[in-house]
Amino acid sequence: MAFKGKLIGALVGFLFGRIAGLLLGAYLGHVLWDRRKTGYNPFFHTTFSVMGHIAKSGGRVTEADIALASALMDRIGLRGAARRAAQEAYREGKAADFPLAARLKALQGAFKWRRDLARVFLEIQIQAALADGELSGQEERILAQIAEALGFSPQELAQLVAMWQGERRGQHQGFSEEAARQVLGVGPGDDQRAIKRAYRKLMAQHHPDKLASQGLPPEMAALARQKSQDIQAAWEVLRQAGNGEPKRERS
Repeated sequence: MAFKGKLIGALVGFLFGRIAGLLLGAYLGHVLWDRRKTGYNPFFHTTFSVMGHIAKSGGRVTEADIALASALMDRIGLRGAARRAAQEAYREGKAADFPLAARLKALQGAFKWRRDLARVFLEIQIQAALADGELSGQEERILAQIAEALGFSPQELAQLVAMWQGERRGQHQGFSEEAARQVLGVGPGDDQRAIKRAYRKLMAQHHPDKLASQGLPPEMAALARQKSQDIQAAWEVLRQAGNGEPKRERS
């Protein structure tokens, strides 16, 4: 029944936070359980609708935009009714009156204690904006609006954009040392400890099980796995180049 998630969330919340915890738990139980049981998940639906909004922001949806959306649906194994739901959400986002601010506000509560999940959402939208390899002024404004709504600073957004640009280059051309540094968010002057610390932090942020516990829809787990693989590949490039492990002196 539709109230089951609210009840479970409320009971758990009450155990840890009394009245305030009860209210928050009831809300999150509704968002992350009840709506999923009825076939609606705010993360899933808003992901594709905002992607459609970004694609349309340039005036028309390009072949690169469509290819990215289709590739994403393929990667997460969407078929049948689930794929049609994603396509409908994408079309909804292309509407001239798409309420981006309202949709982001609706996600704020669900993301309040789930910053890693919010980061994944923002990263997906960065990919959508960079589908053609370039960021238009309108795309930059939309990304800035998303980042601000989800609690990310302009500096954090800029770093995430640079990290995805490195990841994109690595996926298409192989991970050079420069691309690997972009993916891990480190610079040429960072020492071995800083590089390893950045690698471990990113792996923890994108661990599929951790994101699933925060409400990532099961269909999206493939994205988390791909991200983890790219982070691992970037780390291996820097490690093998002698940038990830302390060098040992020969006796």
